[in-house]
Amino acid sequence: MANKVVVITGASSGIGAALAEVLGRRRDVSLVLTARRKEALEAVARRCDGRAHAIVADAERRADVRRVVDEAIAKYGHIDVWVNNAGRGITRPPSQLTDEDVDAMMRVNVKSALYGMQEVLPHFKARNAGHVINVSSILGRIPFAVIRSAYCASKHYLNALTIMMRDEVRETHPGIEFSLVSPGVVATEFGKSALHGGPLSRQMPDPQSAEDVASVIA
Repeated sequence: MANKVVVITGASSGIGAALAEVLGRRRDVSLVLTARRKEALEAVARRCDGRAHAIVADAERRADVRRVVDEAIAKYGHIDVWVNNAGRGITRPPSQLTDEDVDAMMRVNVKSALYGMQEVLPHFKARNAGHVINVSSILGRIPFAVIRSAYCASKHYLNALTIMMRDEVRETHPGIEFSLVSPGVVATEFGKSALHGGPLSRQMPDPQSAEDVASVIA
């Protein structure tokens, strides 16, 4: 990964924070970390051995994502890897879902990744190089958790969108790659921060660690 510039969304906690710390130990990587929570984000950046630039931004807002792209290029000259990690769970069976429940899952789990892909793509096309990594979930492949119904649906959507974007872009720019990472249960604050609360991920049987997932992505 010689001289790689890596952008990570949702980097203030969980998988995003763990990935930042794993990559922050590599001397040939420069990081741009983005999330909404300023103090938490800056704390993660401080643990990255001076290799991380923190940008407070909301991945659910296209203008914020465009600002991250512009600021990352202004600081480092280019972007090599964009990791769409921002996301959130929900605890509600399908018969009880409201319009806002579904809209919230689409905004945070689908639109945030779509904005990331679309806004960084012109830069990647200009270089015919770049790698987008979208963090999905095993629930995007096998929808077995009824209480996570809208979350499962959003990750199915993300998976399809990623594959279609890959198929479109490779026709003209084969140097650009798109990858999906689909963890199982991860010992993070996912359950605690889910819309409508829910079971704690750390207390479920045999969870993966955020560091294990981060190592796979790295």
